[in-house]
Amino acid sequence: MIVGVPKETFPGERRVALVPVIVPNLLKAGFQVLVEAGAGMSAGYPDAEYEAKGAKLAASRGEVFKSADVIVQVLSFGSNDATGKDDLPLFRPDQTVVGFHRPFGSIEAAQQLAATRVTSFSVELMPRITRAQSMDALSSMATICGYKAVLLAADRLPRMFPMLTTAAGTITPARVFIIGAGVAGLQAISTARRLGAVASAYDLRPAAKEQVQSLGGRFVELPIEAKDAQDARGYARQQDETFFQRQRELLGNVVAESDVVITAAVVPGKKPPVLVTAEMVKRMAPGSVIVDLASERGGNCELTKSGQRVIEHGVTLIGYINVASTVPYHASQMYARNLTAFLLHLGKEGKLQIDLEDEITRDTLLTRGGEVVNRRVREFFSLPAQTKG
Repeated sequence: MIVGVPKETFPGERRVALVPVIVPNLLKAGFQVLVEAGAGMSAGYPDAEYEAKGAKLAASRGEVFKSADVIVQVLSFGSNDATGKDDLPLFRPDQTVVGFHRPFGSIEAAQQLAATRVTSFSVELMPRITRAQSMDALSSMATICGYKAVLLAADRLPRMFPMLTTAAGTITPARVFIIGAGVAGLQAISTARRLGAVASAYDLRPAAKEQVQSLGGRFVELPIEAKDAQDARGYARQQDETFFQRQRELLGNVVAESDVVITAAVVPGKKPPVLVTAEMVKRMAPGSVIVDLASERGGNCELTKSGQRVIEHGVTLIGYINVASTVPYHASQMYARNLTAFLLHLGKEGKLQIDLEDEITRDTLLTRGGEVVNRRVREFFSLPAQTKG
């Protein structure tokens, strides 16, 4: 069975789905690996390294799709809303596709993918269970985003992050406030602390307090309580507007006192809540920085411009999307390890075995046999439940 690695085509995307170092693991398991020439160059992985590890090179994208039984991508059709449609004619019935598909973004996209009759797996749907930790690509990319958010802020902030004692006096440390203490938020706390900043964080999930404090951050507690703060998978639940209005009132003073605010509050399948209003931005000191990691889906800050860096009321707002792609070498390495673990879970002796009794396989399966089969996706878009499959 051939695993094909085409070059990513989303504008500015520098990652690659598989890296050379994991190729021997797939070969040992009975797979062959076919890589489009140049697919790893932008991430720092030249063709020669793939060949040295036993992969074969394909001269064209079409050759990869024609020859491969399994296509692995970073941004597959659905998540790649710029050039992803170009891949639809290349897919073959019963071919398997694994990657980010943005399953809750558009039912039309999911149905278009299903119409090609490919069997697709969406890595965003990976269950948060112990067995699946090594396959959790969403957490891997969130780790990269949290790290890079702090660096982006430090680069634009007209202050230094650490406290320094100098001949010119003592420089006070920067104050970094993280809203949303999930994987990205926790990594942002850790990185800010490494750079010497004073870090604090807020999350509506009470369980996040211990995690924030374990990293040396201060947990900001508000005198309001969220109803059913997290779901069974550990993600924050969407709250009503009354809750968010009170939350914004209480967060206002903390935001105003911060030099850097990093927002990473997202609810899977939902529009991110607005947690930082225009009025809150006005109260921040000139030169302050906000990095909005939820910008691709609308943003946690009212003034965020998706994909842009703008200045409003003297505050720099960074709303870059696809942040993980700016650290392509290690982002690709982490993603490749996640995909390889998943492929080895699916594959036995070089063949894929789709066992719908297995939670990992069942939860990540998006389309099969011309239909959108994922239960969560069907429920989200109010499609009728399937009687089988």
